[in-house]
Amino acid sequence: MANFTLRQMEAFVWVAALGSFCKTATKLNTTQPAISTRIATLEDQLGQQLFVRDAGQVQLTSAGQMLLPKARRLISMADDISTGEGSEKQSGILRLGVAETVVHSWLPDFLKALSRRFPLVDVDVLVDVTVNLRNELIDHRLDLAFLMGPVSEYRIGNVDLPVFPLIWTAAPELEMPDTPQVPLTALLEHPVITYARTTRPYAELRQKFSDLNGPLPRIFPVSTLAASLRMALDGVGIAVLPHTMVREHLATGKLRQIHCEWTPPELVFTASYSAEPMNALAHRAAELARDVAIEWQNRIEA
Repeated sequence: MANFTLRQMEAFVWVAALGSFCKTATKLNTTQPAISTRIATLEDQLGQQLFVRDAGQVQLTSAGQMLLPKARRLISMADDISTGEGSEKQSGILRLGVAETVVHSWLPDFLKALSRRFPLVDVDVLVDVTVNLRNELIDHRLDLAFLMGPVSEYRIGNVDLPVFPLIWTAAPELEMPDTPQVPLTALLEHPVITYARTTRPYAELRQKFSDLNGPLPRIFPVSTLAASLRMALDGVGIAVLPHTMVREHLATGKLRQIHCEWTPPELVFTASYSAEPMNALAHRAAELARDVAIEWQNRIEA
């Protein structure tokens, strides 16, 4: 009877997922020789070769393909046990990617809730645009990401999060028609401040102006929402921003909402996590993020 360990099975599952002993060592916070030893010992115990190593590439053998779904279930069961009733004992690092829109809303509440639920888990936070977060997640350099989703990839699980409506907003000194339905062409009088070039809001906005078959406005794609907000407050131009981010400035009169005939679609977010191999901590953290985000949204709308 084979006498394998969870650490050997964990190494096997991650080498199969990443296709690399080196990347697996980084993922599991160990060395490549240690991973090689675990796999070699597992192969000896099972009496079967699990991987073919050829010119730096690592591929599953037929025996490895048969073992993989069983190994995944075993690791998933172990994760469920470790993050179940004894969640306070769960330790490790959760590599979290966050789009900036979430940073300016419910992220602090989430981090506090996560700390209470998993006090021994440390969090590494990367703030970036969705396209980069998606790539990092698929390449297993992130465990969980709050991004404009869902991520259409079979290895990624998605938990729906509350949406973020966008509005047009500007400083009061900018001259704009004071009507319920400002024509989109009226925005051409001022620069338009929007999300970075690699984002969905920028692409949708540029396409909408292109459909007018007229001159394009001066579009200022800005890499951070904080900078966009500052530019709007300083009267540089008309900004497209999440309503939740500017609601206090609207209340104080530092900004006013421009009710245009067209507004960019609301931002749809998901908590997306690695589901292949299953990461029970990331899955539970994604569900926690959903609950925290809904509670935050209900609170600010009350």
